[in-house]
Amino acid sequence: MTPTTHFIGSSESATTLRQLAATMANSNATVMITGESGTGKELLARLLHELSERCGSNFVPINCAAIPKDLLESELFGHRKGAFTGAVADRIGRFELAHGGTIFLDEIGDMSLDMQVKLLRVLQERTVDPIGGTRQVQIDVRVVAATHRDLETEIAAGRFREDLYYRLNVLPMVTPPLRERNEDVAELLAFFSKKCASFGKQPIRFKADFMAALQKYPWPGNVRELSNVVDRFSTLYAGQELDLRAIPPTLLPKGLVSAQAELQAQAPLLAKLEMTPPPEVLAEMQDEPEDEENDIEGIIMLAQGMPTLPPEGLSLKERMAQIERSIIEQALTRNSGNVSRTAKLLNLQRTTLIEKINKYELRSVA
Repeated sequence: MTPTTHFIGSSESATTLRQLAATMANSNATVMITGESGTGKELLARLLHELSERCGSNFVPINCAAIPKDLLESELFGHRKGAFTGAVADRIGRFELAHGGTIFLDEIGDMSLDMQVKLLRVLQERTVDPIGGTRQVQIDVRVVAATHRDLETEIAAGRFREDLYYRLNVLPMVTPPLRERNEDVAELLAFFSKKCASFGKQPIRFKADFMAALQKYPWPGNVRELSNVVDRFSTLYAGQELDLRAIPPTLLPKGLVSAQAELQAQAPLLAKLEMTPPPEVLAEMQDEPEDEENDIEGIIMLAQGMPTLPPEGLSLKERMAQIERSIIEQALTRNSGNVSRTAKLLNLQRTTLIEKINKYELRSVA
């Protein structure tokens, strides 16, 4: 069977991991995957499953750090109806769901000590005891565990059982941080650009200077951070070729802002990128007036008539602000402070009206 999951990259470390996964796949021995957050530990666990003879059965992941410790036992081993308050029906645990397949215990280093004891027994006996049950359930599962923690340090600190560590760490694998395989960055960017492309749009592309900066960036959030950055740009600049100088600094990882400043100093920006608003924003824009500034000026002129310019002159900006404030205040009063109805009356976008209300310190109700 051809696996649908890939650990992407042509670097030596990525290639070695894929080869190691193929070698380990059909063993029933427990695998321990260590590495920083965002380096693809679950992806590697899925690859192990898909390359194995267990691929026809379930791959069942569970994040041990995300589930409260008083609920984790029920999640892992199941419970029987009436075992505790709220147990209104039998529940099959993750180990039983993974029977014949693979269970992935993510963030195993965050598991409490009392749960570690129970897990150790399951690994030794290959049976689970559902809470409130009267008989043990036999299980046939491949266990793959993962953590971003240094378990040997956790053992020394008394937070992780040494016997469980040796039970889990039969076949060790380490996912390297992205900064140690930056030659894979271009390939990862291409993959996620295609994956995140908007319907009917080409994937985003990166100009050479931008690509070079992305390859030098250390990616503290690893592949997860890279994926999120591509998703962000694919939403805002769908189908475009991206110039680093044209991206607002607030949309860039902090480590890329200095690279952007260097590029801007070397060469001026020739053209800005066209931001693509999300569909819901586009729909709202279609319902709003196209030229609201002219609209508000028209309302002001209608309300005030054609004023006579005094001989000593006046500050047009201050005069317009006074008139605008007065008109908005009258409109709010007429609509009992309702912003939505006032915006409709004045032919303004609601967000623009709120800005003006705040500017003139007017009271309103949302």
